[in-house]
Amino acid sequence: QVQLVESGGGFVQAGGSLRLSCAASGRTFSIYGTGWFRQAPGKEREFVAAIRWGGGFTYYADSVKGRFTISRDNAKNTLNLQMNSLKPEDTAVYYCAAARAPTDWANSYEYEYWGQGTQVTVSS
Repeated sequence: QVQLVESGGGFVQAGGSLRLSCAASGRTFSIYGTGWFRQAPGKEREFVAAIRWGGGFTYYADSVKGRFTISRDNAKNTLNLQMNSLKPEDTAVYYCAAARAPTDWANSYEYEYWGQGTQVTVSS
């Protein structure tokens, strides 16, 4: 099993920045891919960004490309999401997720492990 714990959410004004972190523990050697998803009230969970745990591959949703940066620190078993130029439509609960063998990185069903989520609220 893999345990994921997010941190770093909060309240920010439009145009501001936040940095989310996700600490992974347990059988982290089984992780191949990790990602961030978000879910706004009344909406389905949507893909934000993904990164191969060993590095060398990143993938972003069009809505965040150029504003968000996903990264990982394997030594610390940590996944990060730097969010800049935040917009009110970025308001959501953000979840980190890990997958053993993803084929469709944007598909939430490909990820076996999930964190509890952290709230991000962007005011206009």
